[in-house]
Amino acid sequence: MIGSGIFVSPSGLLYRSESVATCLIIWGACGALSMLGALSYAELGTMITQSGAEYSYFLEAFGPMPAFLFCWVSTFLLKPSQLAIISLSFAKYTVEPFIVGCEPPDLVVKLVCAATIASITFINCYSVSLATKVQNIFTAAKLIAIFIIICGGIYMIALGNVSYLSTGFEPFDPSLSPTTFSDIATAFYSGLWAYDGWNNLNYVTEELKNPFVNLPRAIIIGLPLVTGCYILVNVAYLAVLSPIEMINSPAVAVTFGARALASWAWLMPLAVCVSTFGSANGTLFVGGRLSYVASREGHLVDILSYVHVRRLTPSPALLFNTLIALLMIIPGNIGSLIDFFSFTAWIFYGGCMAALILMRYTRPNAPRPYKVPIIMPIIVLIVSVYLVVAPIVEDPQIEYLYATMFILAGLIFYIPFIYYKVPVKCMGPVTAFLQYLLEVVPTKYE
Repeated sequence: MIGSGIFVSPSGLLYRSESVATCLIIWGACGALSMLGALSYAELGTMITQSGAEYSYFLEAFGPMPAFLFCWVSTFLLKPSQLAIISLSFAKYTVEPFIVGCEPPDLVVKLVCAATIASITFINCYSVSLATKVQNIFTAAKLIAIFIIICGGIYMIALGNVSYLSTGFEPFDPSLSPTTFSDIATAFYSGLWAYDGWNNLNYVTEELKNPFVNLPRAIIIGLPLVTGCYILVNVAYLAVLSPIEMINSPAVAVTFGARALASWAWLMPLAVCVSTFGSANGTLFVGGRLSYVASREGHLVDILSYVHVRRLTPSPALLFNTLIALLMIIPGNIGSLIDFFSFTAWIFYGGCMAALILMRYTRPNAPRPYKVPIIMPIIVLIVSVYLVVAPIVEDPQIEYLYATMFILAGLIFYIPFIYYKVPVKCMGPVTAFLQYLLEVVPTKYE
């Protein structure tokens, strides 16, 4: 979960919440909402033990069409955009220390981002074991980065730097218009982006040891820990930087390090780079598995369900996600990518809550090793509807229409190729060529 969000999102969330107290409350509320959503997913994951998370749950609850639409959007939009956002963040933090007195050139940032995605793809295609070792190492580095920021903030508070924190609900910029429901929803987008990843274990349920115990346990331990870290990090930021400085900083953690850590400031961009690299690695790992599972069920081209003949990695699916992510870094605007990602993602998170509630009635006798009170998915469903509807009603933007049209556009492919099973004659030679080129073979799933 801890990736680029806590280092990128504070600026956008603070700007939209318009006061320090509201900002900290929203960070806590995002953690609580993620906790409720993750616990609801734990029930789904222990009842439906197939990998694929939302895809598998939609397939069981609603049938193939909603599952395909989720697969369509996630494969071509959600997972690649998530990888692009994190990699752009890594690139900005990498370039920032070398550019003094001005913004890093966009071209340089994008080139570093592309090289990062290529490196992560090589790691994941080379070996599953190597990818997991990289993830373990970089996860430890994430926690070190968080620890450094919190300790720096505690030190500054001990010196009496509480003037920004003590402003409470007072607007830090009187010129801003009053906060609207749309502002709160888009502030939640920034915060929830930082928490995104609470459902990642559900994508690899088949690979978990004793998922009936370890899936809920990981959520119950991990979510409160991350929520506490995020709130303390924002307190630390505000003990050193003014709200206006945070909003104007392109790399909040680096600015914080320069102000609070003195000669050790170089540790901050290094630690953040390590953190975001690890998060990007995990994002590609999960995205590849989703494409692999969907292809295995016949909802994507066959080649994406193939694995390397020696390394046993789903390299076609990984390369496919990489190609789309590389296309997404061309715009380069992290803020717009985060809003676009969050709006689309919460449509499907809400759909999963609806699936859980529906299956309580359609499959009442299904084994549920872990079961949550029904009020939990109901709350998450209501909030999901709010997060999707409020920005459209109060501040309609063309991007929301594009996202909706993109979801529905999946029907253009579903109806002929999935529902009516119209064969694509040219895919046979293409699949054979890619098999030889990538040295991959089909797998069987019982």
